[in-house]
Amino acid sequence: MKKSTSIIITIAAIGAVVFWCMGKYNAMVTAEENVENSWGQVEAQYQRRMDLIPNLVATVKGYADKEQAILVGVTEARAKATQMTIDPSKATPEQLAAFQNAQGELSQALGRLLALSEKYPDLKSNQGFLDLQTQLEGTENRITVARNAFNEAAKEFNVLIRKFPNNIIANMFGFEKKPYFEAEEGANKAPKVEF
Repeated sequence: MKKSTSIIITIAAIGAVVFWCMGKYNAMVTAEENVENSWGQVEAQYQRRMDLIPNLVATVKGYADKEQAILVGVTEARAKATQMTIDPSKATPEQLAAFQNAQGELSQALGRLLALSEKYPDLKSNQGFLDLQTQLEGTENRITVARNAFNEAAKEFNVLIRKFPNNIIANMFGFEKKPYFEAEEGANKAPKVEF
């Protein structure tokens, strides 16, 4: 009787450990999926911005053919930003920094484009331009919100996989720390808009 009792206790203990490991693994999978979903939201907002830019450029171009360099700069920055893609499941801090750099260049080019409206009073009063500018400003805010949500999801995932004893399971199944969006170099200084 004692032998069968110890076998049952051993099997129950092993079963409890297996179910505990399954629960932790599933929590890590859920957290990793939240990170990837958050990344999808970031990409969706960047795509929204990419879709608005041609309309904004076309509107400004009608008023500012003389400012061709700014328009070309926005178009080139948009092209560079759209070529950059990241797989969130394999993202490295370097890839995220390169992506952020390309998006930063586009933001600077858009800043120069919006500042161009100061030189053209008719453009500032054009309802199409004003609507596009409002949409673009709203999109920039949405990008910030989406990036913050991504960082929060990455933080929750990173905390989950680094805590003991979760870190043992994370290492066994290859869960790796996710990178964060970080402020760009010089983001603490106001941008300088030049023509």
